[in-house]
Amino acid sequence: MKKEQYVLLGLFLLATQFIAAQFTIDGEFRPRTEYRHGFGSPIAEDADAGFGISTRARLNFGYADESYKVYLSLQDVMTWGENRQLLPADANNSFAIFEAWGELTLGEGFSTKIGRQTLDYDDQRILGSVGWAQQARNHDAALLKYKKNKFLLDVGLAFNQDKADLSGFSSVGTAYSTTGFFSYKTMQYAYLKQSWDAFSGSLLVLNNGFQEYEDDATTPDGTSSLLTIGTHLAYKKGKLGLESNIFLQTGQRQGEVDVKGAYLASLDASLKASDKVTLGAGIEIISGNDGDAGETGAFFPLYGTNHKFNGFMDYFYVGNHANSIGLLDVHVSAKFQLNETSSLMVKALNFSGEQELASGEKSLGTEIDLVFAKKFKGYGLAIGYSQMFASDGMYELKGITEDAAAGGQNWAWVMLTIKPKFLNTASK
Repeated sequence: MKKEQYVLLGLFLLATQFIAAQFTIDGEFRPRTEYRHGFGSPIAEDADAGFGISTRARLNFGYADESYKVYLSLQDVMTWGENRQLLPADANNSFAIFEAWGELTLGEGFSTKIGRQTLDYDDQRILGSVGWAQQARNHDAALLKYKKNKFLLDVGLAFNQDKADLSGFSSVGTAYSTTGFFSYKTMQYAYLKQSWDAFSGSLLVLNNGFQEYEDDATTPDGTSSLLTIGTHLAYKKGKLGLESNIFLQTGQRQGEVDVKGAYLASLDASLKASDKVTLGAGIEIISGNDGDAGETGAFFPLYGTNHKFNGFMDYFYVGNHANSIGLLDVHVSAKFQLNETSSLMVKALNFSGEQELASGEKSLGTEIDLVFAKKFKGYGLAIGYSQMFASDGMYELKGITEDAAAGGQNWAWVMLTIKPKFLNTASK
């Protein structure tokens, strides 16, 4: 058989395989420009505002047939100008495999998903992929999944280990030396959800083990275990929608700090006032630390998409505000559908501490968030502006005296999102 015939035979077999399976290639190009003048914390008067442009680039490959699925997502996060011209290196070393997993169909509603993956449940309050962050969040985990009718059950397991050298993982026991914020050594969780016509309820039981060390800070000394358990309830009928979260935490967090009586509770309502206007209102209370030595009553929402909650300026629970005074967040919002492709969201949030500051103050301030979104053919544009009206308590909480702070705390951004679909063999 001639070489050309072998090539044609190979292409024929490949095409035959695609008939019974689906192969996809897609991507994402997402540049975002930001002006930060008090983002995350009040800016001091003598500090310069931040300005920069970052880009997230992804290339995704998927393959699925009747018995299994595989998925691979390559990602790089770039800050414009971070690499010196003609320097053959990535200054932030951010290129990585964001997702790489396989899912096997086991039959009778069961499947298993193994590898690097995102975990998104309900409103992403406890487990979410943090899509807003350019780097986003993933987990190396193994899941056993069951789904039948309107019921689903996921059981997840994870074990993290350090990569010491090219020979493999760390040869010094099973220590996990990563000390990043709430980076876990082990994770076990069960998630159950039942849906009905207008109502759904879920239960999450999540246990995380954190590596502890002896006084020398290098010798492993067991793990601390933190248990998070709670429910998400949702009701949607007609023009009215209701959502609620109730979560508790107990055990120990990193540093062998005892957690007692920590809780999160929220209630949000939405009303479709007309075809063009949707109104919202809600309250969330998150317990804080009462100051007792060696223990805490402060709840932390762990691996959720925290940027979605408590204001877009990320003053709370986005790598900050752990083991602090907690939070009472009362908010109202309105979303205006300007036309078929454009919308404007306006949200006002008032913040107070669940516990008092050292001065006895609780009030923290008010934030206003505005987001305009426009859809075009093949891409989308979003523009945002946020203003923080900080109170005396906010300056005390963040360790900046009001006299030393700049007059206005604000943040503005513009983001373009393009998601090209390069190939989909299931498309007709």
